[in-house]
Amino acid sequence: MDLFTAMDISASGLRTQRTRMNVISSNLANAQTTRTEEGGPYKRRDVVLRAKPFEEVLHSVDVEAVVEDSSPGKRIYDPSHPDAGEDGYVEMPNVNIMEELVNLIDATRTFEANTTAIKADKDMALKALTIGRQ
Repeated sequence: MDLFTAMDISASGLRTQRTRMNVISSNLANAQTTRTEEGGPYKRRDVVLRAKPFEEVLHSVDVEAVVEDSSPGKRIYDPSHPDAGEDGYVEMPNVNIMEELVNLIDATRTFEANTTAIKADKDMALKALTIGRQ
């Protein structure tokens, strides 16, 4: 594997983790949104990743899709809420804040690991350039 292949693989990881962090941020920002343009509460979104062959053994990763989670949200009793139904219950988004925060930490750590790998590749390339000078 050459230096640029390693950087390309890490760069694909950076792109996918950036997408994950954006989607997770959107989920957190809409955790209390009970009315959307489509009607009804916000539906949690998730990123589907897929490995794509880069060489024979190595793989890079790519975002295949951003999908909506179809699980139901909580129903809370709040007859004074503007989106409450006839029975006084409000349909809330299906976003679990703790789960989203754990996913955000995971995406951040993976992003940091890919950044470290790119830095190590860059440092090796710089060292290789200095070998012939001495």
